[in-house]
Amino acid sequence: MGRLSAAQDMVGNGGISSGGRNRKETQDKASERLVNAMRFVIQRVTEASCTVDGRVTGAISNGFMVLIGVSDEDTEETADQMVKKMVGLRIFQDEAGKTNLALKDVGGALLLISQFTLYADCRKGNRPSFVHAGKPEHAERLYEYIIRRCEEAMPDSEIGRGIFGADMKISLVNDGPFTVILDSEALARK
Repeated sequence: MGRLSAAQDMVGNGGISSGGRNRKETQDKASERLVNAMRFVIQRVTEASCTVDGRVTGAISNGFMVLIGVSDEDTEETADQMVKKMVGLRIFQDEAGKTNLALKDVGGALLLISQFTLYADCRKGNRPSFVHAGKPEHAERLYEYIIRRCEEAMPDSEIGRGIFGADMKISLVNDGPFTVILDSEALARK
């Protein structure tokens, strides 16, 4: 009898590959790594602001509005890698119209917003679960750390912020639109 293809082997073995790994277990492990990754959703904006209880807590013009999600596994080292990558992103147009310029090159600003809902798990039912979001005390500490690291990395730039745990109203004009999602797991794989 001829050799089975990998797909036939998996079907014939009830989902177990010839290497002895269950495909669902492999998928679950990959999902778990992504669930535990720090996340930045970066939007290139011409303007953005955050309002809490009718008071503006942060407002910027040209730059990035960044939603920040923190898991319990995230560390200051993770935050450092994410901030370095974010401030170095070359997603502003140069004189030739190519995306070659970073925040510093265009005098760009940052509006940093904590966003635990980036960890919404919608796999079961219709009500999202947020069990993978970082515990509030840990997430707030890392959020404040990220703000300080951004201020250090970009001392001449305007850095706006939200209020951790508050009901925030975010307004923005997305330029492009241009939105980039960074996660620490993908950065670690380089």
